[in-house]
Amino acid sequence: MPVITLQYDDLKKLVGTDKDTILKHIPMIGADIERIEDTYADIEFFPDRPDLFSVEGVARAMRGFLGLETGLRKYDIRKSNISITIEKSVKPIRPCLACAVVRGLHFNSASIESLMALQEDLHWGLGRNRKKVSIGVHDISKVKPPFVYKAVDPNTEFVPLDFDKKMSMRAILKEHPKGVRFAHMLEGANRYPLIVDSGDNVLSFPPIINGTLTAVTEETTDMFIEVTGMDASVAMALNIVVTALAERGAKIESVEIISDGKSAFTPDISPTSRELSIGEVNSLLGLTLDAKQIARELEKMRFGATVKGDAIEVAIPAYRADILHNWDLIEDVAIGYGFDKFKPELPETATIGRAHPIEDRLALLREIMVGLGFLEVTTFTLTNERVHFDMMKRTQANVTKVKHPISEEHTMIRCTILPNLMGVLSRNKHVEMPQKIFEVGDVIVDSKDMQKLAGVSTHSTANFAEVKSVVESILGELSLEYEIAESNDPAFLEGRRASILIKGKIIGVFGEIHPDVILNFSLDHPVAAFEMEIC
Repeated sequence: MPVITLQYDDLKKLVGTDKDTILKHIPMIGADIERIEDTYADIEFFPDRPDLFSVEGVARAMRGFLGLETGLRKYDIRKSNISITIEKSVKPIRPCLACAVVRGLHFNSASIESLMALQEDLHWGLGRNRKKVSIGVHDISKVKPPFVYKAVDPNTEFVPLDFDKKMSMRAILKEHPKGVRFAHMLEGANRYPLIVDSGDNVLSFPPIINGTLTAVTEETTDMFIEVTGMDASVAMALNIVVTALAERGAKIESVEIISDGKSAFTPDISPTSRELSIGEVNSLLGLTLDAKQIARELEKMRFGATVKGDAIEVAIPAYRADILHNWDLIEDVAIGYGFDKFKPELPETATIGRAHPIEDRLALLREIMVGLGFLEVTTFTLTNERVHFDMMKRTQANVTKVKHPISEEHTMIRCTILPNLMGVLSRNKHVEMPQKIFEVGDVIVDSKDMQKLAGVSTHSTANFAEVKSVVESILGELSLEYEIAESNDPAFLEGRRASILIKGKIIGVFGEIHPDVILNFSLDHPVAAFEMEIC
């Protein structure tokens, strides 16, 4: 889940109160305090609230929760007289686009860092690692509108961000770190997306990398924002970014999107509306709130709320991506009311239970791993073939697939845990080294449910000897007789990998992760890892 760094000085200025008050109440809006330091705090938010992935979004929510500024936050939008044309050539590749201009920015190191972090967290959360949504921010003073979004020859050249020489788009996918990481998104395409200005200067090669020409610095005061993607999520991502910048006093201007001779203007930050009945709220929460109380709690959560008899008309902000049903609004009523005010009750039916033998075995393994200095994590059992096999350099096996997946990220049930742990490391590069994590849980292999244990260790000197000692300690604690033999698992480095055998059957593997796999997960340090079936 996204971890947001909140600088106290910045946060106090945006919220309007002291840091102790903020830190005391911030867990009550759905957050977990990971770390408190002298000048900042690291806060983990749930993925369903991408509007809280920035200090500006957190400040807006906290002002409401603390009663400093309640109700719907309104933002003014002016027309910019700037347009961008979507050419037909790009529609089969990456068809959706939303744009805005933001003026009157006063950047410093903290606000630029917040913007860049918001981009990356939205890429992961809403964007499914840039597949559905990618965001580009540009210093508009360096280019001249109108802009064009088109598909071009892969040999087209420009200077990408973080480089000082021209490269072809084809070369960027092979040599630039961002290109290597996201090249799979354009696999099979014979033309690549590009955004240029009226002088054919390159702003962006979505979803890969921006041009260095429009790089945002502390001197940037006016910015052009483009969000490309595969569906309407581009509009939500744009709304989240521009409203966050508006919290710092910036002015939002709309951009004309021209496609197939028709025009539309983005962003559209007008609220949507839902009707919520008093009975529905109280029935679900087990409370007896009246209409005014419910409206007050919704306003604390930054909704607009108008009482209409036995119902409340709720105005939902354009940056709230999580409101899909009235139950989501009722959850916010509960948050506004305060979970600490709910009185616990014992269930009417008394039962006597006991742990399943498998759970006893898992508990023992957890105790062993914690004793060896590892931290437990829990990841999704749903994954996809690209992460599970391609990024791990493994051959695709017969797996249990999801019949109607809701996203490309969740198309199958995992048959191994190790790729998930690599993903956790990839999302936690900001955490200090060494990192040692493990997971015990269910997998499905050949349509059969089983349990596996996996662990990874990453630091500058992670190696085969380290993970071998961990594996031997686990098997010794379990009093299992085992053998170690040469492995051919391509996820591990040849000559530094081994199989675990019990009674002649291979039940696991350990060793040093292959450098290609490490790069596929954008990691910077060696990784020693193991995985085994639970016998």
